[in-house]
Amino acid sequence: MTSASASDTPVVVITGAGGGLGAATAALYSGRGWHVVAADLSAPPGGAGITPVAVDVTDSVSLRALADRVRADHGRLDAVVTFAGILGIGPLAETDPERVQQVLDVNVMGTVRTVHAMFDLLRASSGRVVLISSETGPQHGMPMNGAYAMSKHAVEAYGDSLRRELMFLGLDVVLIQPGPFRTGMTASIRRRFQESTLPGSPFAAMAAVMGEMAAGEDDKATDPRVLAEAVWTAGTTARPRHRYAVKWDLGRRLLDHLPVPVVDRALTLALGGRINAKRLELRREAADTLSAADAEVRP
Repeated sequence: MTSASASDTPVVVITGAGGGLGAATAALYSGRGWHVVAADLSAPPGGAGITPVAVDVTDSVSLRALADRVRADHGRLDAVVTFAGILGIGPLAETDPERVQQVLDVNVMGTVRTVHAMFDLLRASSGRVVLISSETGPQHGMPMNGAYAMSKHAVEAYGDSLRRELMFLGLDVVLIQPGPFRTGMTASIRRRFQESTLPGSPFAAMAAVMGEMAAGEDDKATDPRVLAEAVWTAGTTARPRHRYAVKWDLGRRLLDHLPVPVVDRALTLALGGRINAKRLELRREAADTLSAADAEVRP
């Protein structure tokens, strides 16, 4: 039940609304008659039916201020969608633990803080929570993607527990599990892999190979508007499913149904040769660079 001062227009808070997926979802909701409070670290572009707000999901004070603004401006909140997130690429053995902590702080605790800050508003309006996970969330972790996989596994567990608590209050919690979509993050994926290892790293060849593979995935990634439609369904349908798997990568889906030892062996066979070849290539490039530098300093 909404407050007496609430407008008849439904309201949704979307975090991470400055990115491709969040922005597409904000545009779809506003185009279909909802008022969107679009939140990101820097306030996203506004528009008809969209209120842009600068919010830091790692800061509870910032999120409480957002909730206070929604309460004052609209008197209701019908849905919250948690797109805010960052990638976590690199070998776990080398990645600075502070970086892993940052990924978990944004992707996991940012989600927790957002729902916590909006809970009273959601409860008053019998609103809905839509959590953005990933196809990585329910799948086994893959090389160079450990921190991100850890975060999305945690979001899945959080979503299940939250759903089984809030269902007794009449509130729905829905998980969205996107496959590869065209976003700013995937567009820069090759560079991110290259920068993820330390100088002289034993993982440099692996990072290069995985970066090339990830960049190739971007060519077949799906339009963000497809995901926005799934989020619309999750946020508005009368009887939502617990989870919506959206355009998963078929190869990853098939691998995840095989026994773990079989997958490990398959990865060794599929990637081992490419990694060894890339390692030799990097060594040749290093040797050529050293020879060229040596030639320059000779009298």
